[in-house]
Amino acid sequence: MRIAEELGVDADIVNYQKTPPDRATLQRIVDHLEDPVADLVRKDSLFAKLGLDADDYTEPGPVIELLLKHKMLMQRPVVVKGDRVIIGRPKERVRELLS
Repeated sequence: MRIAEELGVDADIVNYQKTPPDRATLQRIVDHLEDPVADLVRKDSLFAKLGLDADDYTEPGPVIELLLKHKMLMQRPVVVKGDRVIIGRPKERVRELLS
């Protein structure tokens, strides 16, 4: 992640496609997320193709179950620093968290 490099912050980058988060990791993310849990779900063409309804994914349990089934629907990047978790959009949010 370029922002981490610019700030001189050591960062572990996890490619969720190669190493998808397990239930415990998703639970930790959800537990510490500063954003609404619904924001973890990408409402993109795959979401539509699957016939999903955004109203069904506003609580932690359904969001975790969905992301375990369909890792491609996870919003990214998700940035974790200690006990703080944010969705890194817009990029300025990442800079603020890591500074």
